[in-house]
Amino acid sequence: MSNHTKGAGQNSPAKNPPFEEALQKLEAVVEAMESDDLPLETLLAKYEDGAKLVKICQEKLAEAELKIQQLEKNAAGEMKLKPLNLSEEE
Repeated sequence: MSNHTKGAGQNSPAKNPPFEEALQKLEAVVEAMESDDLPLETLLAKYEDGAKLVKICQEKLAEAELKIQQLEKNAAGEMKLKPLNLSEEE
């Protein structure tokens, strides 16, 4: 039962964690790699983990940027449409 509960809530974010969590994990990976105490195989595994986390962070930032641009366009579109409609009616 505990595995079922874990799978529903705890393990699913591991595949696609929130931005802040992915960034914290990435920072931990970088710190571990900089320690110089890891064997080559572990360094390669950490590098792979880090690359995946970088991709997740980049995707999340791109999504956020798109949402912001859409909000700006909607807000700007409303502001521009109102004066255009008024000037067309006059």
